[in-house]
Amino acid sequence: MLLRLFGATIGAGAHPYPTAVIWAPWNLEMGEHSCLGDRVDCYCVDTIRLGRNATVSQYTFLCTASHDYSRPDMPLITAPITIEAHAWIAADVFIGPGVTVGTGAIVGARSTILKHVLPMTVVAGNPPRTLRERSLTSGLASEDQP
Repeated sequence: MLLRLFGATIGAGAHPYPTAVIWAPWNLEMGEHSCLGDRVDCYCVDTIRLGRNATVSQYTFLCTASHDYSRPDMPLITAPITIEAHAWIAADVFIGPGVTVGTGAIVGARSTILKHVLPMTVVAGNPPRTLRERSLTSGLASEDQP
């Protein structure tokens, strides 16, 4: 309720843990049954979108801003983060500005993600590498297909 009061869009059944930190909640969009886990840090200078059934696990940092270090005044630059439907971000992951994690993708614990993650892939590490394709025993709804 409090996030909605400050402008967040929270879908039915979405679960932001009480210890999640959301800077500028008006830039947060959580789809139905999505989850922001314990002590997730959402630096929402730009939009952060979680699709239906997306999970962001504990201690993850979603960072939509950085600085243009090529200029002496180092101005702030921002770009949105999108975690698509059925994606799972494991514990203590850093996701940088402008990243999209595709439908059904999994990002392994303690990874640093600075580029898009393809749908239905499992990636992990720093730098991240693709470990395998993800397959499901039961299909995604047609609106969630990559």
